[in-house]
Amino acid sequence: MPPGPAPFDPERLLATLARHEVAHVLIGGLAAALHGSPATTNDADICPERSPENLHRLAGALGELDARIRTEAAVSGLAFDRSAEFLATVALLNLTTAAGDLDLAFEPAGVGGYEELADRAVAVDLGDFVALVAALDDVIHSKEVADRPRDRAALPLLWALRDEIG
Repeated sequence: MPPGPAPFDPERLLATLARHEVAHVLIGGLAAALHGSPATTNDADICPERSPENLHRLAGALGELDARIRTEAAVSGLAFDRSAEFLATVALLNLTTAAGDLDLAFEPAGVGGYEELADRAVAVDLGDFVALVAALDDVIHSKEVADRPRDRAALPLLWALRDEIG
């Protein structure tokens, strides 16, 4: 990976996950954008399914993307064990990749994980692949529960969007 973070390329990130057949639900700001939010985001957040088979596929995608742990201490990130066995032990990973920042949230705030999100998610056709996107109500609820400053800042736009699309 070249020095410094790579530019955010959500299409490449999501296409790589699709090519590796990684079962996941897109959450966070990018999910909100696909629902019509005008807010911008500089990363992709996903909630992957935790089966051993899916974690092996995710490990392959992370390898292709040269995923590294995102940290201020190392501009290009820190190497880590990308194996399915390691991925099975974590709840959250903040990564930098050759296609920009990617956050893996196996247990997003306020929701029970992949299965719960997938039940209400919507399939969005992005041309070469279809992305499973968290329902807008789930995106909002997760941001309400996480209650970080950036989440609080995004909520008025998301509430207005929910009211608009009904």
